[in-house]
Amino acid sequence: MNFYTDNKDFHFQLQHPLMKKIVELKEKNFADKGKYDYAPMDVEDALDNYSKVLEIIGDISANIIAPKAEEVDHEGPRVVNGRVHYASGTQRNHEVLTQAGLYGLSLPREYDGLNFSIVPYVMAAEIVARADAGFTNIWGLQDCAATLHEYASKEIKNEFLPRIHQGDTCSMDLTEPDAGSDLQAVMLKASWDEKKEMWLLNGVKRFITNGDAEIKLILARSEEGTTDGRGLSCFVHDKNDGGVLVRRIENKLGIKGSPTCELVFTNAPAKLVGDHKMGLIKYVMSLMNGARLGIGAQSVGLSECAYREALKYTHERAQFGKTIVNFPAVYEMLAMIKAKLQASRALLYETSRFVDVYKAYNFIAEDRKLTPEERSEQKEYQKLADVYTPLVKLFAAEYANQNAYDSLQIHGGSGFMKEYTVERLYRDARILTIYEGTSQLQVIAAIRGVNTGAYLQKIREYEKENLKSEHAHLKKILIAMTQQYEEAVQAVQAKNDAECADLHARRLVEMAGHIIMGYLLLLDAERDAAYAQSAAIYIMRGQAWNAERYTFISNFELDHIGAYSAMKEETITE
Repeated sequence: MNFYTDNKDFHFQLQHPLMKKIVELKEKNFADKGKYDYAPMDVEDALDNYSKVLEIIGDISANIIAPKAEEVDHEGPRVVNGRVHYASGTQRNHEVLTQAGLYGLSLPREYDGLNFSIVPYVMAAEIVARADAGFTNIWGLQDCAATLHEYASKEIKNEFLPRIHQGDTCSMDLTEPDAGSDLQAVMLKASWDEKKEMWLLNGVKRFITNGDAEIKLILARSEEGTTDGRGLSCFVHDKNDGGVLVRRIENKLGIKGSPTCELVFTNAPAKLVGDHKMGLIKYVMSLMNGARLGIGAQSVGLSECAYREALKYTHERAQFGKTIVNFPAVYEMLAMIKAKLQASRALLYETSRFVDVYKAYNFIAEDRKLTPEERSEQKEYQKLADVYTPLVKLFAAEYANQNAYDSLQIHGGSGFMKEYTVERLYRDARILTIYEGTSQLQVIAAIRGVNTGAYLQKIREYEKENLKSEHAHLKKILIAMTQQYEEAVQAVQAKNDAECADLHARRLVEMAGHIIMGYLLLLDAERDAAYAQSAAIYIMRGQAWNAERYTFISNFELDHIGAYSAMKEETITE
């Protein structure tokens, strides 16, 4: 079994027309081909390299990580003398992936990386997540290296980045007991020690995934007397320097193999990343965007596993003289799981391509000045990446939860039992809509795409694509949905009321998302008829979902806000 080769969606996405441009930009027209014997010679060579590495990851995921997932979930990590000890299966997974050279995939070759673009890196994360969503958190936190590569000094890069390939793990140390979603409230103190000529960190961090990592990116308050985001800076800490102990590991509902830690910092030495006071405003925002794309991959991987488990069970379980896949109530659920899976995957890789292009231009700009055309393109793709990233995190995470729920429902009473994989998937999925920014926070970020017209502009671009005649009826539905969406946006904006806009924000974002994913599936069906079924199912259901939201918004009056306000007052009174 191989989790890469058994899923044709990966090859399909690697063959997307934009991949040629992405590879050429990432490889800077193949400047490394004379320096490293494993550097690609051309686009086809690079894509072949991607595929070969992904096949190795697919093999390890299917045959080593997945078989250990239940055991890891049961055993979990533990704390011994302030240090985390992984479950034995987790440790074995990490060692195998390290030996296979599968850490540091996206880092430049000068730091022992493979210089992969974002698309195959995200594919790798999805494959690992299908095997064990909890382990993805440990493997995927190598993404911290991207922030160091983009913003740290040359000295810091040389010290830390080669260690990623060697298997040194990473963590993002952001949240605190009194600073969860509101990172401006972070109070971990960073003080400059004149005698030691170094920064020292003191305080507590909470809910830190893989908190005992060797390389830690930390958000800390470097400016005395400040209380907001302008007083925060970003630091990197080496576990070997000491000063950080694990107070405890949280006892969680799911992803139990991934240690979520409470940490105590006592004069922990650290190095400043980038500039003072830009920790939250610039570096952590970049780090969080990368993490949200990672959660998108984790969510899609879990959805894939949920679909496979449901499909397998429906062909095995017989009731009333036939297997349950033959019952309309069941095969409708299966079809919807698959449609949501493929819709969220299409959105995931569309977003990844946007990120790939603008990030590649950023690094090219370090070597030479971009042409006006390149600069314009860089800005456009960054704008799209900024509004699509919260969209993919929102939808992929929500759909992973819905798909795990429906997969368990298809299993019936058996799905409630520990013997079945879907029970673990159901628990693991729950965190996806919460960490790295809740679904509600993703809406706050995504509403910019509604208010600025960025989503509508991109929808109009999709609409201009020439489609085969057999897809004309689906395109007609999407055009009508777009008209409804425009009217809904105008209706909310016409109220000129901030509270009303906040109440409807999620409805508007979801309306845009349904149209965008409908178009992406339809465009996929243009290249491969295998996606036509999911496109039809998703667009028809999306039409109904959007009609519900449109009706609610159309009938909403400002005095209706009073019902919500009354509920708030009643809650406060109680």
